[in-house]
Parts: sequence; structure tokens; C-alpha cells
Amino acid sequence: MKYDVIIIGAGAAGLMCAAQARCRGRKVLLIDKANKVGKKILISGGGRCNFTNLHIDSSAYISSNPHFCKSALSRYNQWDFLAFLEKSGLHWQEKTLGQLFCDEKSGAVLNMLLDACQSVTIQRNVNVEHIAYQQHYMLTTNQGKFQASSLVIATGGASIPKMGATDFGLQVAKQFGLKSINFRPALVPFTFHQDDINCYFKDLSGLSIDAIVQCNNQSFREGVLITHRGISGPAVLQISSYWQKGDAITLNLLPDLVASDWLLQMRDKQPKSALKTLLSTYFPKRLAVRLADTLTHKNLSDKALNQIKKDDLITLGATLNHWILTPNGTEGMRTAEVCVGGVSTSELSSKTMQANKQQGLYFIGETVDVTGWLGGYNFQWAWSSGWVAGQYV
Repeated sequence: MKYDVIIIGAGAAGLMCAAQARCRGRKVLLIDKANKVGKKILISGGGRCNFTNLHIDSSAYISSNPHFCKSALSRYNQWDFLAFLEKSGLHWQEKTLGQLFCDEKSGAVLNMLLDACQSVTIQRNVNVEHIAYQQHYMLTTNQGKFQASSLVIATGGASIPKMGATDFGLQVAKQFGLKSINFRPALVPFTFHQDDINCYFKDLSGLSIDAIVQCNNQSFREGVLITHRGISGPAVLQISSYWQKGDAITLNLLPDLVASDWLLQMRDKQPKSALKTLLSTYFPKRLAVRLADTLTHKNLSDKALNQIKKDDLITLGATLNHWILTPNGTEGMRTAEVCVGGVSTSELSSKTMQANKQQGLYFIGETVDVTGWLGGYNFQWAWSSGWVAGQYV
């Protein structure tokens, strides 16, 4: 079968690209190895689809070339996608930090994209066995051979392998001599050595606090959730994208206070209050006890403030504002929401998403070395890069 365009990967980027190419009158084949299209769209945002963010900006994306994403994000931005949504009769609400969710839920967003792909041939359960190029692209699959002058790789990263994710896009890049950066998990919980878990986190799983988490000159203030293997929550997921194996992270558990000054002031005002009672003003009681006992290594939780040395309170306060921990790893690709890495942006045109050295070969979405923050940023990159490629394939 001959087509103008073949798109491999029927996720957010692939669907957007197919819809745009179809609007230009192109004959499009969209294939996916899964039995359903748009699986990540359906599970996103707890089924409500956090489809973009009000505050989209290139600074919220990680890439070896931080300027690469600017062109696509400016040519098809969050307001363009909102217009698409509203034209389709869908409604949205802002949650926190500019995160936008669809009132009609994820399935409605997917159906909107599928409606825009009318006349696009969509085939599921397709395994690509071989790609050849000679003036055009020839795909050999378990469902036959397909030919096109343009080939778009929209297969995403390798996160959540139980949904079928692989590094297929990087394999295609390698076949055509294009450089890429190996995927590593991002937006993923941290794990810790058992000694640290026993000391700091044991029996506290499920507790959450507001904190600033910092690593490699980046910081995020949101929730931090204690798990049975370490820490998670929005702030942790965000900083994990900047973390490398062996790096320490810093937690500010009282971001609105100079904790040492506060503790000394309360020692004068409430000298007979137990330290755990005071800390319970800001922390769940079980966590307050653990922090008081372990951050000074002196089991101070039951002591009255006037029974504690000033130096110990100063030390505790400094640690509450600047607690340094070293994760031993992350939960890995199994739970990572996205990946850092992908096809090198030096190999692609930011204007078209086409490979500079390979005519008619395009890479879009998470397959490219562009990774956004938590909160709709990665969906916007999918819409923007898919839209851009759709104008040229």
C-alpha cells in the first residue's frame, strides 16, 4: 500500500501530526503496535488528561539544546490547543500551577483527536519488522508492506514498559546514522538505601508535606510524599528529571521559616512545650517525632524546649531548612512518567522536525531530546512538535 505519510506511534504527537497532514490533503497511515491508540492520553491526569499548562515556556524543558523547542512551542502554543478544545465543545479547568484538565475527561480529548483524523488510515497491532529507504520508505510489518515518501517516528520514550514503551525511536535514528541520547527515567520517585529508610522513613509511608526540593541548581516547591521505598510527590518527580546517579538532593522542610530562629523564639515563648508538639504545628505528628529524634541523632522529641541546648535547636533548624539526602536510585522506567534523552536535537530541524541528513524522516514528541516538567508540559510538546511536522510531511 502506498501513502504520502506513514506515522509510527498513535499517541499524542502522532495523532496531532496525522490530523495536520490530513488537513493538507495528504494520504496518511497511522500505525501503532498496541491494541488501542492514545493509551497515555487515557491514563493521564488520573483519567482527566492534564493536556497543557497556562505557563508553557522553553525554560520548563530539558534538552541538550535548550533553544530547540522554542520554534515549535511558539508556532503552536497552549492557546492554540485550547482553541482546538473549545471548538470541539470541550471544557477545562485550571488546577494548580497552571495545570489544565479536561472536564469531559481523557477519553473526550482522545475522541477529539480521532475526529480530527477522519480519512486517516489507522491500524493497530502493527509490529514494524524492517524499514528500508530508497527514494521512499518501505516498511515491512506483520500486517504487510507499506510505502511512503515521508516517515514520522512518534513512538515516545521507554517509560512504563508494561504499556509497550521501548526505545524504538532511537533504534530508527541509529539505523539512519543519527545521534541520540540514551533514555533515562524522569518524573519518577526516588529510592533510598535501607539504612536511610529505617532511620528516616520507616512506618511513615503515605505522609505528605509541602517542601522545596533542590538539585543541580534547580528547585521546586510542591508536595513531598513519603513512600515505603523513599520519597515521591510532585516536587520530587520534578527534580528527578535533573538528578543523576550519585547526586545529593536538598530538602527545605520549612520553606516559609528560618527554622533555627523560629525554634529559639519558641524556646523563649513556650519553654515547657515538648519539641514534638512544636514541630507538629507544621508536620504530621509521627513525622515530627521522627525529625526531632533523627536529624539531631539525640532523641529530643519528648524533651521540653528549655531542656534542649540552643546549639542543638540551631542544628535542628538548619537541617530542617537544608536537609541533604542522597538517593540510591529511582523507581526506574517502570513508574517514570516520561524519559530524559532521545534523538539529538542537533540532528533535526527545529522548524520542521525533519532529520537534517535524511530526507523525509521526522521525529516528534518524547522521541526527541526534549522533556518537560510535570503538569501538562510534555503534552504541549507533543501537540506542538506534531503540529509542526504535520505542516511539512
